[in-house]
Amino acid sequence: MEQDQSKAMLYYTFAADGGDIRSEMALGYRHHIGISTPRNCEQAVHYYRKVADKAIEYLRSGPPGNHAVVKDSYRIADEEGGVYGEGASVSSAGPNAKQGGPNSDAHASFEDVIEYLDLMSRKGDLKATFSLAKLYYEGSRGMRRDFKLYFMEVARAYWPKKGKQKQDVSPGIEKLASKAAGYLGRMFLRGEGMPQDFEKAQIWFKRGTSNGDSMSQYSMGLMYLNGYGVPKDTVKAAEYFSPAADEGLASAQVRLGALFLDQGDITTAMRYFDHAARNNHIEAFYYLADLIYQGIGRDSSCVMAAVYYKIVAEKAEVAVASFKEANDAYENGDFETALIDYMLAAEQGFENAQANVAYLLDKSKPRFSLSDLLPFAQRKASLVADAGLALLYWTRSAKQSNVDSLVKMGDYYLGGIGTSLDQEKAAACYQAAAETLQSAQAMWNLGWMHENGIGIEQDFHLAKRFYDQALETNNEAYLPVKLSLLKLRARSAWNSFTRGRVNSIRDERGTFILQNLTLTTFEVQSLTCFAEERRRFSFAEWIHAFIEADLAMHENFEHDEWDSLTSEGMPGGEDFYDDFDDGIIESLVIVALAAALAMLLVYRRRRADERRQQQQVQANGVGGQQPQPTQPAAQQAQQQGGLFPNPGDPEFPGWAVGGVGH
Repeated sequence: MEQDQSKAMLYYTFAADGGDIRSEMALGYRHHIGISTPRNCEQAVHYYRKVADKAIEYLRSGPPGNHAVVKDSYRIADEEGGVYGEGASVSSAGPNAKQGGPNSDAHASFEDVIEYLDLMSRKGDLKATFSLAKLYYEGSRGMRRDFKLYFMEVARAYWPKKGKQKQDVSPGIEKLASKAAGYLGRMFLRGEGMPQDFEKAQIWFKRGTSNGDSMSQYSMGLMYLNGYGVPKDTVKAAEYFSPAADEGLASAQVRLGALFLDQGDITTAMRYFDHAARNNHIEAFYYLADLIYQGIGRDSSCVMAAVYYKIVAEKAEVAVASFKEANDAYENGDFETALIDYMLAAEQGFENAQANVAYLLDKSKPRFSLSDLLPFAQRKASLVADAGLALLYWTRSAKQSNVDSLVKMGDYYLGGIGTSLDQEKAAACYQAAAETLQSAQAMWNLGWMHENGIGIEQDFHLAKRFYDQALETNNEAYLPVKLSLLKLRARSAWNSFTRGRVNSIRDERGTFILQNLTLTTFEVQSLTCFAEERRRFSFAEWIHAFIEADLAMHENFEHDEWDSLTSEGMPGGEDFYDDFDDGIIESLVIVALAAALAMLLVYRRRRADERRQQQQVQANGVGGQQPQPTQPAAQQAQQQGGLFPNPGDPEFPGWAVGGVGH
């Protein structure tokens, strides 16, 4: 059916009133950012709070310690190096590449990691065995949880099956065994992979706590807090939570914060919640959202409360979204089902889903068509299955700080894809992405737009600045940046030579002198007037001005810089000579023009000498006298004390008019 945001809002409201959690979340998102309705923080909090309450209720309904949360949402594009490919996308370039992006050495397939750890475990490496057990226990996208007893193998290295603990073991083995004991006790406490047994859980927890394991301390506190196999004792529970919280275990910090909150110590409770929130604990955000919205412990803030409730709702994605179904459909090649499921999650405000919808729609556009080769063919406004819908989700993803989506928005506005062509909006998108200092693509695009005056003012100097920033942001942009700079310098040199109106790349040497000289007021005014009124010079005046400026520059450099030379470095710093090389092309052009001018003067002088000799020969022939050998005029002038004749010399008029006799 036709797109109608008002009707969508109406039906979402009916469904939310009936208790549908996905509709409640969609309405919370729409009120939060203002989709088909004015932005209303109170309404956003109203709906997001309902979702958060249900999410926390679901988590707490699980085994002791809450349901395990496995993150299924991810960006499809990131699996292929990002929207623009490896190295060009923010998700796979710069710092992100070093942190395990697709083009980094640290990145490897999950199967390879499992295979390597399994190999090392069979060789007796207990660290590999523990890591393998932890991966299977926690699970991840594409890997189901598996409660294999790898933890038992690690624990038995310190606590044999029958007998006391081993004495002659290294501290590293003791620490690993204590951590394994904490996980074993948790599995018995929750009944994961084995029947639930509080007595055995307590045995393993006591073994772990004897060596200071934070997981064991937290779990023992949980048993006393809720009476799992032991009498309820809040004070004793707090005694176990406290050291675990000090070790940075977020779950212990939340439980301890809740106990302080029940006792009315808001300040201490807020401190523990803040620490846990830094570790992305879902319940910490839930408590903080309630306290901030009600103005307890700190000033009331509807905006912050909405943000925290939104985080809680999105972290419980297994209970509120359709990511697992969408992922399965995509991996099976059923892209239409995947698209619909991702769109449902995208309407709820999940940024990953919004990026996935836009990416799937963007991929469906043809890569090549014959009309691209025909200059007279009319370009189609839409190049994708639904370009307008793709732009809609690129926009929503960009508003949630996805830089690649923001650059994609600029591409759509620049090409008029799914919307009317708007070069100024494209430039604004690229500018916003460049300000994050993450996207080399956006910086290069801005350089290209400044170079060609598309959407923004044509300015060669600013174009160079953005090209340089693109290379600084991502060294993989070396080739396109250098090729762009080569063309830009040629255009800037021609613009300077013809005294064009575009702001050319400023001479780095001149910039250095201006930065390091103390100018008088008159000189500053002169420079200002020169910048405001760019008077056109003749070619001779231009050469004269260049020579004078060059002499002045060398003179000032000699007096002001070389006198201050120290053993620490050359004048102007180490970067001066690197910057000086940037203007080499312009300098070569100027030197070539000066050499051509000198050659023309020499040629003109030789022609004048030849004409003077011919006139003398003709004059001697008319008088009946034999012509005498004569010296060249240059030698005669040199014998008389100079290369050029003086004003009183008979040869001066002929020299002044270019050698023509009078």
